[in-house]
Amino acid sequence: MALPGSLNSAPFTITASRALGVPDNRLRRADVEHISRGLYRPADWDFELEAAARALSSASPGAWISHVSAARLHCQLLPPWLSDCEELHVSKPRALPEVRRKGIIGHTVLALDDEVETADGIWISTRPRTWLDLARRLSLSELVCMGDELVRVPRFGLEGRSEAFATIDGLRSMVRRHPNLQGIVRARAALDLMRVGSDSGPETLLRLAMCDAGLPEPELQLPLRPESPGSPTADLGYRRRRFAVQYDGGHHLLPTQIFSDRRRDKAFESAGWTVLVLTKDDLADGFGKAMARIKGILRTAYLSPAAAAGFSRAI
Repeated sequence: MALPGSLNSAPFTITASRALGVPDNRLRRADVEHISRGLYRPADWDFELEAAARALSSASPGAWISHVSAARLHCQLLPPWLSDCEELHVSKPRALPEVRRKGIIGHTVLALDDEVETADGIWISTRPRTWLDLARRLSLSELVCMGDELVRVPRFGLEGRSEAFATIDGLRSMVRRHPNLQGIVRARAALDLMRVGSDSGPETLLRLAMCDAGLPEPELQLPLRPESPGSPTADLGYRRRRFAVQYDGGHHLLPTQIFSDRRRDKAFESAGWTVLVLTKDDLADGFGKAMARIKGILRTAYLSPAAAAGFSRAI
């Protein structure tokens, strides 16, 4: 007896197989692998997170997909060393028995109703709660990057949404509800460093590097002409000093994007600004060399004597 198509392409529960009329002894053949209690998969199945999470969620009443598994399903910003992680994390409330499944990393946690949701039929921690759950595992800078992505204001034309996934105040409120959670100290520290306006992880890391280097905190998404909705913008910069810093990632290598970037930078330069463009090569050394360049540009920029003295003290 061949397995029905829906069971032949992804993990499934024994409840699903019985509903399709598959006898239990059919699941003991070589083309089916037993994963854990009530869970099976085709023997030749290649791991696919959404399918695995869907089956696990169905087989675990009262539990939800969490931690790095939830972050990947939500397409949240993760550091490279976690972006392809195949771990399966599931959380349960403390009132239910501990999760004990082969190959599954279980967590027993306190979570409020608004911290868990259903997404396409899968019970999963919300993006803000996932950020909090990962506070224990991520470094401070990685957690700030992930948090900045949550609070950034999206562009409706590109992303189909106009509201941020979270606000800093909302995240602070959630953090206050879980004072004993592992990683809570790092989460509080990350909240103090998060800002609205970083459009990517490298932009956040650049801002953090500038602050660590003793530079004044830059403005983010700085429009050349604030009164004009279609004005070119700088990723970071100092308006009073007419200095713009752009981080151009991989997509900026596309021909159409290169042309757009040149027009953007030319507009700033024509208005008397200095423009510094940084790339992944600068990111690779933690923006160390870039900090020296930025300090050099700012020291030689035209400033009033009082401003120059104040800025020299700052760097």
